[in-house]
Amino acid sequence: MPRDNMASLIQRVARQARITFRSPAGPAFGENLHRLQQLLDEVRAEDLHLAPQGPAAAAGGAGCPRAGAVPPVSYMHICETESFSMGVFLLRGGACIPLHDHPGMNGMLKVLYGTLRIACMDALPAAAAPPPPPAPGPCLRALLRSRQHYTPASPPCLLSPHTDNLHQIDAVEGPAAFLDILAPPYDPEHGRDCHYYRLLEGPPAGAEPALPREVWLLETAPAADFWCGGEPYPGPRVCP
Repeated sequence: MPRDNMASLIQRVARQARITFRSPAGPAFGENLHRLQQLLDEVRAEDLHLAPQGPAAAAGGAGCPRAGAVPPVSYMHICETESFSMGVFLLRGGACIPLHDHPGMNGMLKVLYGTLRIACMDALPAAAAPPPPPAPGPCLRALLRSRQHYTPASPPCLLSPHTDNLHQIDAVEGPAAFLDILAPPYDPEHGRDCHYYRLLEGPPAGAEPALPREVWLLETAPAADFWCGGEPYPGPRVCP
């Protein structure tokens, strides 16, 4: 598709997201989701007027532990409705968005520049899990399904309320950015609050263990060195 048509592409992504997620239980959801995935796969960094960089220094970023500090991660808000939110996350080289969940939510992640390593997990039913090991807080049994590298050439990473709903996202080999759609948005008043976790046990010694494999997760506060700042979105205006 010619680059001069891209100003309308992010608008069409937003409109398709509105169509897709206003009826996530409807008979056309699968078809609409596929169409949204196709549109999202076309988006490139230049379409949003982005160039490879880390987050800018931003005093007073959300949860910022000290004024004037450069956050490891920043967020550019594009748009939000009752059914979905869309924005861009910028990660400095080596930064990590810790393992977290998306309760009752669908999501799509498209890398715009850089390389991300994304670990995806499914929460397992409590009745199917053995007793957890001794731990200082609430535990969750999960299935570590995949740990893959994503680049701008990769298709979007998808999550659903039951599949790949837990993510850890690491920037490798320099800064990275991704376009993020969550449906519906986080909303603690409606039970969609973000919870953070860490692995209770490390990987077995020796070679990388085969996946998928079951793991225990400990619910925890995010790491002290993680916080998310805010930056203005420089791309085409979007009206969902």
